[in-house]
Amino acid sequence: MTATKRSPDARARTRTRRPADSLTSGAVARYAAGSIGTGGFATLPGLVLVFYLTDTLGVAALAAGLVVTAAKVWDVLIDPWLGARSDAALARRGTRRGGMLLGAIALPVGFALTFAVPAGMPPAAAAVWVAIAFLATATAFSIFQVPYIALPAELTGDYDERTRLLTWRVVVLTIAILLFGAGGPALRGALDDEYAGYLLMGVVAGVVIGAGMLVAAFVAPRRAAADTDGLVAPPRASIAAAYADGWASLKRSAPFRALLGAFVLQGLATGLMLAAANYVAVWVLHSEDALTFLFVALIAPAVLCAPVWKLVADRVGKERGFFLASILFGVAALAIVGLAWAPGAWVYAPVALAGAGYAGMQSLPMAMLPDVISHDARTHGPGRAGSFGGVWTAGETTGMALGATVLTLVLAATGYVESTGGAVVDQPAAAVLGIVLAFSIVPAALVAASLVVLRAYRLRRDDLQTGEDAPPAAVPGASGAATEGTAP
Repeated sequence: MTATKRSPDARARTRTRRPADSLTSGAVARYAAGSIGTGGFATLPGLVLVFYLTDTLGVAALAAGLVVTAAKVWDVLIDPWLGARSDAALARRGTRRGGMLLGAIALPVGFALTFAVPAGMPPAAAAVWVAIAFLATATAFSIFQVPYIALPAELTGDYDERTRLLTWRVVVLTIAILLFGAGGPALRGALDDEYAGYLLMGVVAGVVIGAGMLVAAFVAPRRAAADTDGLVAPPRASIAAAYADGWASLKRSAPFRALLGAFVLQGLATGLMLAAANYVAVWVLHSEDALTFLFVALIAPAVLCAPVWKLVADRVGKERGFFLASILFGVAALAIVGLAWAPGAWVYAPVALAGAGYAGMQSLPMAMLPDVISHDARTHGPGRAGSFGGVWTAGETTGMALGATVLTLVLAATGYVESTGGAVVDQPAAAVLGIVLAFSIVPAALVAASLVVLRAYRLRRDDLQTGEDAPPAAVPGASGAATEGTAP
């Protein structure tokens, strides 16, 4: 039998043809752009909002913590409902894009208003102003974030492509954290008037955050009617029904419980360190400029190491890579306790190691989440990615919110002295020690607890790549990914 020869062009096409689940660079880039919003919203309020309340508006530490926590509790209440609404929108209209666009447009307005409190307003009134504006901002963010979290499971069904997608998302996320963490305080200090500086920061940051979210909204595929034949549009769900569906997802999926539990504890740890960083710069290192250096030390290694953690995950699996990244972060955080006895520039070294671990702590669990969703679709049927996204976002929000709350409790317990803009105060030694502990030992302990929870995560590559896993078409609307999310 004579072998058929192929032309060089045909052989070239064969070599360059990509798997059906391979994402285009454009789809990866558009999805990653959403992390400009995620990084900005998670970083800047966590970094400066409590400090703004206590040291500019004169709000007591516990009251400041209550303001921040109230908005996050509201998010926790609505996120599962938003997830159910997103699933319904996908089934009815063939896309999750509408909610993402609404959140992207509304967030910049609320963000600017949060930092627009007029000078001279009494602390109680200022606290109410910030509470209402930040509540609206957090709502807009959730409207975007819940469907955004659900998208990776729909864009590709491939185990390694999900890691690639989320790795680049985290690269952008870490760059955004660096830009907002360093640029936000720089904008705040660009004007002589402290109140005007905060307003400038709020306007510029809000516009940039909204722009990143707007770009990401257009990666959400639009499906033809045939692509959603397997999905039944549910009736409009009440919040109670949405919570019941979210609870059912947690109850039936052991991998989801383990992954979410670990991620929430780590969100609490990183949220606590984020909220404490401004206090460390001012009261431990005695330099407001140190805040910028802390962020550069944390995020520059994270940007460099995110692709490294992808290589680690490709070699040993995502769950083992996540475990290793968490150990690195926890050990580095524990070392920072030395600030209590010897404050100095040496702290940037362990912070840099924590940044290297942080990259893996962000990219790998986010790459594991669509695996969990796909596994649930295989075993219990498709159509629930939004519900998973809603519960995940609620858990993530809870962790970050409680980080700021824990800090305010530590500040109140150790006698922290709040002040209004321009006032000079002295902090008791106990308050300074509390700031150091909130930046080191407490986060290290929380990460250690997360590793105990993570041991219950049992999904491995073989469980998801044996051919038994749901193909992309079985994930809600995933067959449309070949139109907008994959190479031809």
